[in-house]
Amino acid sequence: MSVVIYGSINTDLIAYTPKLPQRGETLLGKSYLMALGGKGANQAVAAAKLGAKVCMVGHVGDDTFGRQVLEQLTDYGVDVANVEMVADQGSGLAVISVDDNGENTIIVLSGANMQFDQQDVIRTESLFDDTKVLLLQLEVPVEADLAVARAAHAKGITVVLDPAPAAELPDELYSSVDILTPNEVETEMMVGIRPSSPQEAADAAKILQSRGVNTVIVTLGSEGVFCASGDRTTYIPAFDVDAIDTVGSGDAFNGGLAVAISEGLEIDEALEWGAAAGALSTTRSGAAGAMPDRAELTSLISSSR
Repeated sequence: MSVVIYGSINTDLIAYTPKLPQRGETLLGKSYLMALGGKGANQAVAAAKLGAKVCMVGHVGDDTFGRQVLEQLTDYGVDVANVEMVADQGSGLAVISVDDNGENTIIVLSGANMQFDQQDVIRTESLFDDTKVLLLQLEVPVEADLAVARAAHAKGITVVLDPAPAAELPDELYSSVDILTPNEVETEMMVGIRPSSPQEAADAAKILQSRGVNTVIVTLGSEGVFCASGDRTTYIPAFDVDAIDTVGSGDAFNGGLAVAISEGLEIDEALEWGAAAGALSTTRSGAAGAMPDRAELTSLISSSR
């Protein structure tokens, strides 16, 4: 496999509203969409649509939602042989609201996604013999992320951690991760700085690097992407697109980044791939279904140079 995704699989229930509700407010929505989601599944689809051989490691419930998402992942070309169906938990669900500006709020009900244990780490290790990149998120137990990151890191696999949803990380996880990809909110949770500019991102990245991770990529939304890799720093502005829905844009970024790295591209070019994938995903509604294909991505990058 080019990329192994170790993470969450959800069904997304997305409500489109003129504005996001305030506390205690009831709104009439305009429409809704039910679709494949979960950060792990979204990133798996993103990587598969860009041409990578992708294996998903995860859990779903023995229910209608679980069977549907496995079928959808398979249709996108994702290998689901290592996704287990569990009987004592329902499948993961995400309840999402999206306003007319494309901004969103998300509530995640983890369900079967929290069933990772040491046995998953053992069965995952056998996949690493021909794997280039392991991509992790925080919608599964962090202890499981740490265990599988150690196993992959020891075998020379590039370990990418998308630290979402925002949480404080155990110190030992940093040294087992090669690339960390927080957004502004996640960066603030980890270091107390909410970056809104490349300089603030640089300050935050320096703190994160001091904890043991070599490469820190801070995504700044419409302000672009900042990367500190060893002693080198890179900033690229956001691609100019007509955004209508930001759900899944971070997952698209991580999927694009992982594919580029798996193909041996240097970090600067991998940043472009991630940023272009993230930008293109915002031009369509939904998450997994909004992920761009390789032709779209290369076209956007070429036209922006």
